Amino acid sequence: MARIAIVGAGQGGLHLAIGLLHGGHEVTVLSNRTGQQIADGTVTSSQSMYGMALALERELGIDFWEHGSPQYGAASMWIGDGDGNAMLHWEGAMDVPGQSIDQRVKMPRWMAHFESLGGTLRYEDADIETLETLTLEHDLVVVASGKGPIGQLFPRDASRSPYTQPMRVLALTYVKPMLPRDGGPAISININPGVGEFVTFPGLTLSGACDIFTIECVPGGPMDCWTDVHTPADHLAVSERLLRTYFPEEAKRIDGKLELTDEGGVLRGRVTPTVKHPVGRLPSGRVVLGLGDVLVLNDPITGQGSNNASKGAKIYLDAINAHAGAFDADWMTEVFERYWDYARWAVAYTNMTLGPPPEHMLRILKTAESDADLAHKMANSFNDPKSISPWYFDAAAANDFLAARARAAA
Repeated sequence: MARIAIVGAGQGGLHLAIGLLHGGHEVTVLSNRTGQQIADGTVTSSQSMYGMALALERELGIDFWEHGSPQYGAASMWIGDGDGNAMLHWEGAMDVPGQSIDQRVKMPRWMAHFESLGGTLRYEDADIETLETLTLEHDLVVVASGKGPIGQLFPRDASRSPYTQPMRVLALTYVKPMLPRDGGPAISININPGVGEFVTFPGLTLSGACDIFTIECVPGGPMDCWTDVHTPADHLAVSERLLRTYFPEEAKRIDGKLELTDEGGVLRGRVTPTVKHPVGRLPSGRVVLGLGDVLVLNDPITGQGSNNASKGAKIYLDAINAHAGAFDADWMTEVFERYWDYARWAVAYTNMTLGPPPEHMLRILKTAESDADLAHKMANSFNDPKSISPWYFDAAAANDFLAARARAAA
């Protein structure tokens, strides 16, 4: 069995670490915060998760909230025409309900479980020197979290990274449950062209059930107004104003006024969607392997981040368990390419949503309004973006796909 160190106690890092313990490996996880510090901190993501990723948690026995958290069994999309009127709207059922657990709840529980299985947790800020030491003491070092010098170990892959700057200004908010949504709980994506998006779904936070939403603002657009926002109260006030102004249909769910779940229930930032090369080479020449957002960083608009982390961790886990040789750079690259065979669809799915929508994409989404089976396919594409390839991603394939559906319906 191997000695493995993982830097980062997040979705991907802990998922991999717990799986490796099940496989009999000796595992050390480095975290820059204790479980209590994570629980006492601010929210870190929206973490909308779907059937495939949730099943991977179930395999490891870490689906501690399967029966005790809000779930959503549908997905919907609304796109305006630029004047506030609906250009299209579809809704479809998910085969497996989605779920979102505040990482302030989830990660401390997983950290305790990891230790109960015999894993070693070290609390420290990792740097390049730390990684050098880890590579001397372990057979494999996986970097599942890291910015600054650690993040810079992994070069950007320009061929897989079409964007060089953030495409949205992001404002994440956890609020006490709003009025129930007509049609039942769902992940709802609302798109106001040229302005931005409002994405919402129910979740579980420290205080119990909540609603989670992200306002995605086109940089320089009318919703890009966060410069002078410094307090949670300011964040909430601006969020409510933008919601009422640009997404009035969703604003109907506000019961009087929005109320934060807690003072830590807000997060703002910008993300440049980026894919990196998987091997980080240290000054000594020794190598480390990236995982999750360290290598494939998506804008959260389609809710792929936590799902990608779990799916990547599963692929890494299986590869480590099956490997009997050295964990060298060639092996690292080969394993990442296995993951990329799936992740490339999630990246394309997200990037298409961020840019001007191709004509064939709008025709597919418009058809889903009156085609219940197509709406069902689109709802389940959140779970598996590869399931709508190639017709969602390629204009010629889309033409053939829509023509075949039209003939079948005639």
